[in-house]
Amino acid sequence: MRRRDVLAGVGSAGVLAGAGALAVYGAPSPSALLGEDGERHDPLAIETVEAPGSEAGEVLVPAQEQPTFIDIFGTWCPPCVEQMPELATANERIGDQVLFISVTNESVGENRSITEAELVDWWDEHDGNWLLGLDPAAELTERYLAGGYPTAAVIDATGRVRWADDGVHSADEIVERIEAETEAEETS
Repeated sequence: MRRRDVLAGVGSAGVLAGAGALAVYGAPSPSALLGEDGERHDPLAIETVEAPGSEAGEVLVPAQEQPTFIDIFGTWCPPCVEQMPELATANERIGDQVLFISVTNESVGENRSITEAELVDWWDEHDGNWLLGLDPAAELTERYLAGGYPTAAVIDATGRVRWADDGVHSADEIVERIEAETEAEETS
């Protein structure tokens, strides 16, 4: 009986230490888990929606010949709404240096959680003006989600994740992360 108590105490101490480290340092980002160069991913075909700044069609994510910036969002997510003005500013500043896309994995369509018209209205209401994509099977979300919504990720032209983080980010931070990647590609 005493041995069990000692083992339970040691196990509890380990759990508390791990929780403390998580509270102090936060959860590691996928790029930290993948190592300095990140893991290479083959492109996925993502359906795009006719909306302000976006045309209906399909795009490969990540792009094959240029870096890609992905914003993973949900229309139900208050921090995602808060992130939209920063994304708009970052997109204006970056121009066409990267494939800049926001993607939702919400079930979009008639008799779904949100109709395409409601998604486009949400996009317009929050001043979205860049490529808008759908990830109904959540393949892209599973691959790049950094813990929560919204998630931002920068992927190089070879498909390697160079930065991924969840939460609201300033336009300056987003631009800095994208430019660091485009400058690294220009020097290599």
